Amino acid sequence: MKHNVTMKDIAEKIGVTSVTVSKALNDKEGVSDELKEKIKQLAEEMGYRFNTAARSMKDGLSFNIGVIIPERFTGMLQSFYLNFYQSISKVLEEQGYYGILHILRSEDEDELKLPRIYQEQKVDGFVILGQIKKPYIKKLQSVELPTVFMDFYDEEANMDAVITDNFYGAYDITNYLIRNGHEKIAFVGNIYSTSSIQDRFLGYYKSLLEHHIKLNDQYILCDRDEHGKYIEIDLPEELPTAFVCNCDQVAHLLIAKLKDFGYRVPEDFSVVGFDNDIYATITEPGLTTVEVNIEEMSRTAIGFIQEKIRDKGKKHGRIQIKGNIVYRDSVKNIKKK
Repeated sequence: MKHNVTMKDIAEKIGVTSVTVSKALNDKEGVSDELKEKIKQLAEEMGYRFNTAARSMKDGLSFNIGVIIPERFTGMLQSFYLNFYQSISKVLEEQGYYGILHILRSEDEDELKLPRIYQEQKVDGFVILGQIKKPYIKKLQSVELPTVFMDFYDEEANMDAVITDNFYGAYDITNYLIRNGHEKIAFVGNIYSTSSIQDRFLGYYKSLLEHHIKLNDQYILCDRDEHGKYIEIDLPEELPTAFVCNCDQVAHLLIAKLKDFGYRVPEDFSVVGFDNDIYATITEPGLTTVEVNIEEMSRTAIGFIQEKIRDKGKKHGRIQIKGNIVYRDSVKNIKKK
């Protein structure tokens, strides 16, 4: 019968001491980053199991991280943040931690109720995935647990945040539309809803400014109400030739609406999105969009949390992870030949 893999087994296989293996697996000093990664990879390949209970007693930690997602981002049609959670969980497991998902109910957010996993001291830190309301941000600031925001930030809160480069992602994809001859370009998104949508709008606007295209207020189209619930998108009387949507799901909904009116994409209108999630591939035609690097954002956020657990005073500020455009078939070149 195969015995449980021990640190000694890993040490003998790689040619180091058990102490070195222990330091690497527990992210202690005295081992180079390259060797740490090599040992962790070998441990995973050999099927090494972390003794979490023993580590918890020794270090006074739970080795659990709470991942909080506001309820409004977890509806039947919304998959982006749940995909994000899967990526975070995978990174945590590699590091010997576990992610505990907490869906923050709207009532609890309004009543400033902290999760039970905090009250019962079941987690060592929080990742907040998706923009929460300002009063709840202030409530979290009173909590003495390492916390990292993901996919949003707040200018009033001195909290670490890992975000995609929303501004330049939207700037680049709007430039792409302009290179394809489009000048009447609408932006679809509630610019008062989240910091991400605001930054995407500003990237779109910068592209217009640089090309001396005047911003048309009629081309700023709202996609959701103040509670984050999607609403019917009202099209302007004078239609644009292209739409920059703040996310792929909204682009998917917009294309369906245009088809209901008898229009075709990209023959009649070009449409681009942001995220590169499931909606980018199920949309017909395939959606040109900005891909968010979920894996790198997850690894960066978990690295921050681990450092903050070891050093309560550690600050990282706001970190942006660059995305890239994925080109598909939803854009038509309308330049006059």
